[in-house]
Amino acid sequence: MESDRGDFCCGCAPRKRQGDAREKILHSFRPNGRGGQNPEPGVVFDTAGNLYGTTIVGGAYGVGTAFELTPKAGGGWTERVLHTFKSNGRDGNYPSASLIIDAAGNLYGTTPRGGIHNGGTVFELMPKAGGGWVEKVLHTFGNGPGPVGGVILDAAGNLYGTTQHGGAYDLGSVFELTPKAGGGWTEKTLHSFNPNRGDGILPSAGLVFDTAGNLYGTTSDGGAYGVGTVFELTPSAGGRWTEKVLHHFKNDGKDGQNPFASLIFDVAGNLYSTTNYGGTGACFNVGCGTVFELTPKARGGWAEKVLHSFTSMGKDGQWPDGGVVFDAIGNLYGTTPDGGPFGYGVVFKLTSTTGGKWKETVLQTFNGKNGQYANGSLIVDSSGNLYGTTAYGGPQGYGVVFEITH
Repeated sequence: MESDRGDFCCGCAPRKRQGDAREKILHSFRPNGRGGQNPEPGVVFDTAGNLYGTTIVGGAYGVGTAFELTPKAGGGWTERVLHTFKSNGRDGNYPSASLIIDAAGNLYGTTPRGGIHNGGTVFELMPKAGGGWVEKVLHTFGNGPGPVGGVILDAAGNLYGTTQHGGAYDLGSVFELTPKAGGGWTEKTLHSFNPNRGDGILPSAGLVFDTAGNLYGTTSDGGAYGVGTVFELTPSAGGRWTEKVLHHFKNDGKDGQNPFASLIFDVAGNLYSTTNYGGTGACFNVGCGTVFELTPKARGGWAEKVLHSFTSMGKDGQWPDGGVVFDAIGNLYGTTPDGGPFGYGVVFKLTSTTGGKWKETVLQTFNGKNGQYANGSLIVDSSGNLYGTTAYGGPQGYGVVFEITH
């Protein structure tokens, strides 16, 4: 979620950071009454190299924007507000998840609030032939907050996501939106999360498909130990989906707790993500968070491994909200909104070493002036450069879009 909050750092020399990384601010958001403020989620590329995102607040109505950043021929980036969300009882409010883009260049996203019932929306942004963009609300939810995470597309053009509340028990759901032949979209609840200690509750992230069409996600709470789960949904005949909990996070001072981020797969079918709390780090008795891996076992089930426990030693990050991303050679990258020497978060890299261990390198520490509170996931371009957002900080104080080369 991004917006118009400041000027690009055109002509500024990129600053040297830890791990031989250099950060460059591509755009700094500012409260000018038109652009957005406080981009919480990450950004996404189109095939032409433009970046798209959302801001959780700002814009003419104060409830968020969708924006585009376009690289200029001589250097720097130009920001354009594609949509200003309206507080009119129909449009969505406070977009808090990353956008996705389809093959035709249309953008899809979610809002946790707004819509007819103030329970959130799923929306589409379509480029117009003569320029500009038009927004269409595809679905509005009843009980809110609705979708906190984003949506994903299947090959048939159906959308899938989660709601933090709603469902049969008002503790969250997995939904599918299917386009109708004559226009409009039909919503179907694939799973309602159940407060029975066997199921997770309150999902805060989007979903991911495997190659067989099964869905995977996380819940921030619930499960056997009350601190979250990883789950799988498998389609069956008759349009039904069956849920299976792959991992219950534990309250044992070692495992992670409360995952707020989406999962990713590697080429071998292993799953990776972060937990906001837990691990061996000592952060106010709740742990500093983890990066974890789930590996399918030959005889069934999944084995979890904590790849990194964040610490409170003044250099490492704390409490990751966003997920992780791979580069072309198998390194993992992510962000934390807290920790580091200034307490404003870091960008980190995990490298696989001998013996199945992973080594962490802090690539970037945020100090307020160059950004603060990076809680979205990163993306990687073909050259290995990283792109992300901070919700606060930067030259104007209202968040930035940044690039890290290393």
